[in-house]
Amino acid sequence: MAPKPKEKLKAAASPSQPPPPIEDLFTLLDRHIQRSEFIQAVKVANQVLSVAPGDEDAIRCKVVALIKADKIEEALSAIQSSQKVSFDFSFYKAYCLYRQNKLDEALEVLEKQDKTQPSMLLESQILYRLGKMDACVDICRNLQKVKIDSLEINLVAGLISAGRASEVQGTLDAIKTKATSSFELAYNIACSLIEGNKLKDAEKLLLTARRIGQETLTEENLADDDIEIELAPIAVQLAYVHQLLGQTQEAAGAYTDIVNRNLADEPSLAVAVNNLIAVKGPKEISDSLRKLDRLKEKDSQKFELARAIDLKLSPKQKETIYANRVLLLLHANKMDQARELVAVLPEMFPDNVMPLLLQAAVLVRENKVGKAEEMLGQFAERFPEKSKIILLARAQVAAAAGHPQIAADSLAKVPDIQHMPATVATLVALKERAGDINGAAAVLDSAIKWWKTAMTEDDQLSVIMREAASFKLRHGKEEEAAHLYEELVKGNGNVEALVGLITTVAHANVEKAEAYEKQLKPLPGLKGADVDALEKTSGAKPVDGASRAGLAEAQEDGKTKEKPKKKRKRKPRYPKGFDPANPGPPPDPERWLPKRERSSYRPKRKDKRAAQVRGSQGAVVRDKNEPSASATNSNTSNSKSNQATSSKGVSQSAEPSRPQSKSSRKKSRK
Repeated sequence: MAPKPKEKLKAAASPSQPPPPIEDLFTLLDRHIQRSEFIQAVKVANQVLSVAPGDEDAIRCKVVALIKADKIEEALSAIQSSQKVSFDFSFYKAYCLYRQNKLDEALEVLEKQDKTQPSMLLESQILYRLGKMDACVDICRNLQKVKIDSLEINLVAGLISAGRASEVQGTLDAIKTKATSSFELAYNIACSLIEGNKLKDAEKLLLTARRIGQETLTEENLADDDIEIELAPIAVQLAYVHQLLGQTQEAAGAYTDIVNRNLADEPSLAVAVNNLIAVKGPKEISDSLRKLDRLKEKDSQKFELARAIDLKLSPKQKETIYANRVLLLLHANKMDQARELVAVLPEMFPDNVMPLLLQAAVLVRENKVGKAEEMLGQFAERFPEKSKIILLARAQVAAAAGHPQIAADSLAKVPDIQHMPATVATLVALKERAGDINGAAAVLDSAIKWWKTAMTEDDQLSVIMREAASFKLRHGKEEEAAHLYEELVKGNGNVEALVGLITTVAHANVEKAEAYEKQLKPLPGLKGADVDALEKTSGAKPVDGASRAGLAEAQEDGKTKEKPKKKRKRKPRYPKGFDPANPGPPPDPERWLPKRERSSYRPKRKDKRAAQVRGSQGAVVRDKNEPSASATNSNTSNSKSNQATSSKGVSQSAEPSRPQSKSSRKKSRK
């Protein structure tokens, strides 16, 4: 922004060095701004303000230069210090608050200002960040009258985020814009195709967007790494399309390449890490947790997304990342960290039910199923508009824990799915397990009543009536079952219903059953069968050995019998040099017994004369009562040997305590 030329103002000059003329300062300020030297521009603006305090142009140049230099806090301070100036800095203040992610404060400041084109654009961006997509789209539509560059990109992004992807093509036709006019627009339209489940078309458009982006950014003389960073969202979205198409290996490879190369903007890197973890599932949990740690603040001990990522991701994306973090912690059995993380999620996402579901998952993992059921039930009562998914989760938790009555009560509180066949079958099974047969029958009757009056193409009345008749017949309600079967037969002539009707009526009214039996078509191949003879038979009886063999021969009459396979006799193998004709004497039958246990064993005799020799040869024999030196020495040596043996025994018994203490230290370290 070029400042306006200023007249030379008189200012108090320094006695040592006169200040430069103010015209020269503004010329220098304009030069720094044109060269994008914003820090130098701030210094020159301060020089102008020192000469002419309160100059509006100098203050405005300083604020804009600080914003361009990402000195948002200093820019806000400069705005606060210039309140005496007549110029309105509300727009700049709102933008600074928007950059600090203080969205509500920024929106409040803008509401006090007149609706100008820049303020409306900023308001649409704030509403988009707040998740108020419908209001964002309305502002973008109002700005269509004014020709603004790239407005259609924001408009399409707002429509997709608002869940109105079906309106994208009509909007493009109205503003007469092609999908390939820019790679950003092509990327956004590909996202709308993904929302419409047109995955192949989305893949083609994403490839086109990547080619257009490569050509456009190359013409702008960007470096290869910068081009890759700019096109990272397209690469991540292409991998996501492959993931949806079932090409999980290709998608995982693309995600891994993006994460390892680290040439992507913060939001694209975060999405790639999250999707890679989703593709892996519960495999490689430690590696997945380490990858998620790359997204948190470096100085934070707790898991908290880095500020650059937190500012640019949508609330839904952030919620998904935190939810996957909790699930990984549960799989890794790190309950303390999971409990600590789920405790702060309700404050971060107050309007969503995902934090409550994660808290219930932690409680279930801690075997506190009753507390989880109570918590989910209380939330459903306080917030009935959000109760559907909560009640379904409560029903699942209760059914898995063996509480069929609580599960059935939770399902019964979701009115818009009561008539669905899956819900009816689940409710009947739960009530039957809980012993409430009348309640299960009431569920079936209610579903039949709903489908009789429903005006839908997918008519499930016959299916539910057939299952209801089978259920009532199984539980002794033959009259009600017969009535249902009769309605089915009269309605569409179902053969299965006719068979069920005959089986049911035969218990009470045989004549009526025979009348219905005549409606059955005869089966082919039964014309020669004697039904009366079959009725007189008592059925097949099990037979044993000989009679079974005779029965087999009768059945195989006229057919060639299979010859039993002959076993080939092998010749015995003899040791080398052994003659089987002259085997010689038989082997000793006690040859495998130990020598002490054999009958031929004789122990060796001890030499009694050896015990009479004492001392060395030629020694003088002394009296028995007189101690000798050799005996003393022998006793001394024996005591020493005993002492040594005793010491050795103590050391051996104490040795096993060492590995035991090591293992206990290992346990304490764990």
